[in-house]
Amino acid sequence: MRHDGYTGIENYAAIGDGRTVALIAADGRIDWLPVPNLDTRPVFAALLDADEGGYIALHPVGEYTTERSYYDGTNVLITTFTTETGVARMTDSLNTGVAGRLPWTELARRVEGVSGTVDMEWAVVPGTCLGNASPWAYDTVHGTVLRVDGITLGVRTLNADDVDKDTRSIRGRFTATDGSRSTIAVVGTEVEPLYLPTPEEVDAGIDRTVRNWQHWSEEFRYDGPWKEAVHRSALALKLLLYSPSGAIAAAATTSLPERWAGAKNWDYRYAWVRDAAYTIKAMIRFGLREEVHAAVAWLLRIIRRNDKLTQVFYTLNGEIPGGSSYPDVPGWRGIGPVIAGNDAATQLQQGIFGDLFDIVSLYVDAGNILDAPTGRLLAAIADTTCDIWRSKDAGLWELPGEQHYTSSKMGCWHALDRAVHLSEQGMIPGIADRWVTERDRIAEWIRVHCWSEDKQAYVWYPGTDQLDASVLLHAGSPCTDDARMSSTIDALRSELGAGDHLYRYSGMQTVEGTFVACSFWVVNALAHIGREEEASDLMDRLVTSANDVGLWAEMVDPHRTPDRGTTTHLGNFPQGLSHLALINSALTLARGHDHTA
Repeated sequence: MRHDGYTGIENYAAIGDGRTVALIAADGRIDWLPVPNLDTRPVFAALLDADEGGYIALHPVGEYTTERSYYDGTNVLITTFTTETGVARMTDSLNTGVAGRLPWTELARRVEGVSGTVDMEWAVVPGTCLGNASPWAYDTVHGTVLRVDGITLGVRTLNADDVDKDTRSIRGRFTATDGSRSTIAVVGTEVEPLYLPTPEEVDAGIDRTVRNWQHWSEEFRYDGPWKEAVHRSALALKLLLYSPSGAIAAAATTSLPERWAGAKNWDYRYAWVRDAAYTIKAMIRFGLREEVHAAVAWLLRIIRRNDKLTQVFYTLNGEIPGGSSYPDVPGWRGIGPVIAGNDAATQLQQGIFGDLFDIVSLYVDAGNILDAPTGRLLAAIADTTCDIWRSKDAGLWELPGEQHYTSSKMGCWHALDRAVHLSEQGMIPGIADRWVTERDRIAEWIRVHCWSEDKQAYVWYPGTDQLDASVLLHAGSPCTDDARMSSTIDALRSELGAGDHLYRYSGMQTVEGTFVACSFWVVNALAHIGREEEASDLMDRLVTSANDVGLWAEMVDPHRTPDRGTTTHLGNFPQGLSHLALINSALTLARGHDHTA
């Protein structure tokens, strides 16, 4: 299951508390947990550095097999261990409090004996924060404490008192018997005092956290097709919502490779405007009021603060990202580089204008009101769109070479169309006549310059015969033609398809894995142009490519044999855009099948 200390990306499950995310491998080891925030240097990062990255282990002594699932309606994980001598059940939770997230990180791992006896061993081994610090353990009047740079960690145990330590870790053993209950907990803070709850408080926190998640799920409204996959995807997106600010992280990790040869590793612990738009759209359709308002307010606040909309993404606290650094650690399975930071933040991506106006338009159409400063800001951005659409940009895929990307022009069309709509609603001031005129000019430009008679497809950009799956996002839009979009879908699947999956754009077939979101964009596009039966059949097949607990990375590799009999995943994990694409495809099809959504 592990090779040189690493396991497949598809072998992880995720838990979270609204502030950070832990990744738990199928063998029960936590290989990723930044403390206290998702974008903090990770104190547990064996995911990227098997020898020095740090981990939290808890598993039977000797040989065992595992099965796992989430508690219904939660991000609390259950792993069942089976050995020759018995069965034990482990519950993993990043605990939340009575009023929401706790002001510290509280990881709780409960082990219950189901039958027979199972000897268990555990270890808390902090890492080097990607080569930036040396962990050390020291004794206090309240027990042994672990420190790594500014992070302080405490370990609490319940009915697991056989504990040992060395200079940088704490370890122990216990035996699970029929009806027994033991708990191992790790609590942590950064550059602040450490609160040490009692073991009993931590154990009780698991049950409270289950109730908190289930209460949230009760507010979630969807009873259409692929219900289980949609619910799990919504819960995965909730893990990526950074509650201190309302930002939505693109993924929980950095530097997981998009290809086996390396050099396509990125840090996705940032909030992309594009991803926020798709997430808010799904949340509005699910009736999740609080998350919607928090995310919309966060996005508009940071745009006003930075006085422009040229940023592709922001930090989770709403700042403009700085540059990148390259920690001297090996990376997952030795595939580097490992990256902290992302240099694409200052690119021009015209598509985000459409994403922004889509967010705001959906927010207003859901019965909400814009404030006056936001209205003036949006009017100014609409005026900017009228001019900037004639420029080249980096496109949705954040490429270094700028072009007149077709999908970017479609995004500008959508921005101006929604600006006109908001003006008609009395939400934004401005001269809507100009927006109408430029919107129509963009549509004509797309019709003339972005269609290839030879390919019978919308091409990546004028003058090329290459294809780009991101044009699928605009299926059903008045700026495209349904017959042309239908032909484009067929061309994309013929040239960029690998079974049911799709590569992002021409030339990627030998460079990286297929892009999960693109595969679901095909479903969505087929549904929008009336090919619903075909879309449903494809959806049925695609959802089976999730891992055993229903989670998705950024990409899948259709040519590799996976570790656990599921699709081999590549890229950062769990990936918000993958889950968003699944959700929005299901919602589009649900409307066509008269299901409640």
